Amino acid sequence: MIGLILRRLAQAVPTLFLVVTGSFFLIRLAPGGPFDLERPLPPAAMRNLAAIYGLDQPLTVQYGRYLGALMRGDLGPSFSFRDLTVADLFARGLPVSMTLGGLALVLALACGIGLGSWAALRRGGWIDRAIGLLAGLTLAVPNFVVAPLLQIVFGLTLRWLPVGSWEGGAPSHLVLPVLTLALPQIGAIARLTRVSLNETLNAQPVRTMRAMGLPPHRIARHALRGALLPVVSVLGPTAAALLTGSVVVETIFGLPGIGRAFVDGALNRDYTLVMGTVVLVAVFVTLLNIVADIVCAVLDPRLRTAR
Repeated sequence: MIGLILRRLAQAVPTLFLVVTGSFFLIRLAPGGPFDLERPLPPAAMRNLAAIYGLDQPLTVQYGRYLGALMRGDLGPSFSFRDLTVADLFARGLPVSMTLGGLALVLALACGIGLGSWAALRRGGWIDRAIGLLAGLTLAVPNFVVAPLLQIVFGLTLRWLPVGSWEGGAPSHLVLPVLTLALPQIGAIARLTRVSLNETLNAQPVRTMRAMGLPPHRIARHALRGALLPVVSVLGPTAAALLTGSVVVETIFGLPGIGRAFVDGALNRDYTLVMGTVVLVAVFVTLLNIVADIVCAVLDPRLRTAR
């Protein structure tokens, strides 16, 4: 197990390096700059700002300085939020995004695995068809359509829940954004669980257990453990989808998370804020993929020595 973790960590280093390098040059090559305003600043002021933030140096020099600062854990100052660093903005917004993403991930796993298992155990019946239709519907409708619909129905029409704002993370303010984030992933996990569990139930070991007369609930529990491997393996991409989806959800519901800060940074050409968000998401997804590999190795010990 230790060897597996070390191999995954060794693979993560070049991956993160490529992500940082590609993102840095793509952002800098995009048209516009962080100090382009509707009323242009005097040329002398533009030169002074460029010198203060190091933007007057060649691109390779800027890249080397950014890598050096990143190795020290310094994400740099924000260009659009004056007197604040990127770390300060993340300290404010990360708890919001982590709360939304964590709750949405738990809800997606619980509901997706439960619905997928129910559909697999009722294969071919009306329950299976209904869950398949529901899963397809959640995948087809994007979250920027789901969010306004939920706001209209539960916020404006029924007046059960607030339509926005954070209010310190009050539960009533979390329901709609968490549900909006979780719905597509519930459908994806439900479909994946159904297919995987159907394959496991038709495998030779399960047929042997049926022939031995084991109770159905013991057979289902044994089959579910093997069927969860594909679900666990997509934990990293699922978390990435929740983080990227939070950009839209946080903007619609007016939540002060890093997704909303990323939108503001992209619109204002805030290089350091956009880069910091990219690095944060890349590290988060990489770590979750390593965790998923570890969980898969626990479920299936053969993966510990797989090359």
